[in-house]
Amino acid sequence: MPLSFEAAIAAFAPDLPLAVGLSGGADSTALLLACARRWPGQVHAFHVHHGLQQAADDFVRHCEALCARLQVPLQIARVDARHAPGQSPEDAARRARYQAFLVLAQSASAQAAIKNIALAHHADDQVETLLLALSRGAGVAGLAAMPAHWQRDGLLWHRPLLQVAGSAVRQWLAGQGVAWVQDPSNQQERYTRNRIRLHLLPVLDEVFPQFRDTFARSSRHAAEAAELLRELAQADLLSAGVPPAISRLQTLSAARQANVLRHWLREHHGTTPSSAQLQALLAQIKACTTRGHRIHLKVGSGFVQRNNAVLDWYNSALL
Repeated sequence: MPLSFEAAIAAFAPDLPLAVGLSGGADSTALLLACARRWPGQVHAFHVHHGLQQAADDFVRHCEALCARLQVPLQIARVDARHAPGQSPEDAARRARYQAFLVLAQSASAQAAIKNIALAHHADDQVETLLLALSRGAGVAGLAAMPAHWQRDGLLWHRPLLQVAGSAVRQWLAGQGVAWVQDPSNQQERYTRNRIRLHLLPVLDEVFPQFRDTFARSSRHAAEAAELLRELAQADLLSAGVPPAISRLQTLSAARQANVLRHWLREHHGTTPSSAQLQALLAQIKACTTRGHRIHLKVGSGFVQRNNAVLDWYNSALL
């Protein structure tokens, strides 16, 4: 069953001091307010100015006033979140935001030793992420949606509200008499996530009232499967070597080959192959039975090629 906002905050037990990502919207305002009340003097706020809309300056002013009222230190990062050709605007903004949070945490660490950052994603956000992954034909890693806790770049990241419905977050905040800002872009239907929020979630609420809980359960199952696949890939890559030996890969089933190749490319080269690219690579590995067989395929953001007995990957942009 979904948690109440109060129960989720009560169960949240991060190491202190804690930074809260603050956009100025209802969800992050509620999370900051609750955390500041629970751990007075131990909470900081990080705000990212994306530079994408005129209202961004109003967001900053709101966050400054809120943090002054709560006596919470506020740090602001200004980023250029414009998307590159072929990149989604949402993905560009998300990447810029996480990088900014990392920079803010590092700049604050000398004084506050901030190692924990809380984000205000809730159960509705989790459902939207899962539906987006389904629409893109994602595998189990994508269907695992957003983790509640993870570690990256020396920081511990938390999403304490993932089991709380968005309406419950806003209802709690309204009861506190605290205002928040409305992001105009949340109503723009050119963004797929907004169309899901505005059109699909109300229908799911009517047809499957427990969908937040059941969808979250499916995501947890996918996360467990993704972890098993990661452990299998680590073992297979240890056997195949880095870079992987073609003859070793050929002893594996096609499914295990695909799994270990994805792992190798992601973990060692920071790139992800498309399904078509991976299938083409598997076909070339299967056909590679002679010394003169050549492999040179576009994979992810670079190329996989045969180098004697092993596969190599290189980024053409760096040549």
